[in-house]
Amino acid sequence: MVNQADYDVIATKLIEPWEIEEVGESIFISERNGSIVEIKNNNITRLPVLLDKDLSSQPEAGLLGLAFPHNFSNLAYAYYSYVENNEFYQRVVEIMRTEERWEESGVLIDRIPGGQFHQGGRIEIGPDQKLYITTGDATIPELAQDPTSLAGKIIRMNLDATVPADNPFPNSYVYSLGHRNPQGLAWDDDGNLYATEHGPSAHDEINLIKVGKNYGWPIIIGDETKEGMETPVVHSQENTWAPSGMTYIDGGFYFASLRGEGIRLFNPNSKEVTLIFSDVGRIRDVLATEDGLYAITNNTDGRGNPSEGDDRLLFIPRAVLQELLSM
Repeated sequence: MVNQADYDVIATKLIEPWEIEEVGESIFISERNGSIVEIKNNNITRLPVLLDKDLSSQPEAGLLGLAFPHNFSNLAYAYYSYVENNEFYQRVVEIMRTEERWEESGVLIDRIPGGQFHQGGRIEIGPDQKLYITTGDATIPELAQDPTSLAGKIIRMNLDATVPADNPFPNSYVYSLGHRNPQGLAWDDDGNLYATEHGPSAHDEINLIKVGKNYGWPIIIGDETKEGMETPVVHSQENTWAPSGMTYIDGGFYFASLRGEGIRLFNPNSKEVTLIFSDVGRIRDVLATEDGLYAITNNTDGRGNPSEGDDRLLFIPRAVLQELLSM
């Protein structure tokens, strides 16, 4: 277990933070209320994001995922929730940074269904330089099984918003389906994609994502099986992790837990899940770097109990993680 002496507090007073990204010497963090925080050389800068649509205030909604191309200068990608004519949607957009703010500059995909809950929201650029996007079922479970709906899916696209030629379904962004509310994506050293997913009152999942496969929601959960549907590599049984962001380093997957309040380590070889860090409340995202593991608490989102200084960016050195993996 990581002790208090094993980690550092890098930044405080974040506001509903959602995703961590590292670019060069900077750490960027999205905040659900529509800002992006940059932390560089102990300096903290918060810039507003000017979006073309009004941010949704639905639970779990707002400015969510961020992704940065390898050649980032001032263009990045963002996933956000919006309201239009009393309907709720999500979109993935390009955003451009200026000295005073970020601005939406182009749309990659739009009108992803939104709902009372289950907005998805993670976006990551994979080892293949494609953009991967997680979407929730928008609180309408049957949409996850509808191949024509963008809800309850993992989506894959080229960075210019075209459909990759090797996607599993012709002229479709859908990479996998049958998801309830996936919020974490990470690849191992061999390029295998894993995802975390919120279950219905326990039975939270870690899935090995295979091209074109159906992950069963809402037809099967946990250890249930059905022909043509995938079961999770591991799930939380009758417990609740509420897993969010996930990252991979040195042979282990680390994932954030919200209701489970901590960071958990998933060993893909033993299939064991271990709580390695707790006592700071809800954790929304984790990010592995050459130096170690960053994590953001998520106690200011209306579901936590904020302490003084929340929310915070924390850092665990790599040597601490390697010691945990060796146990």
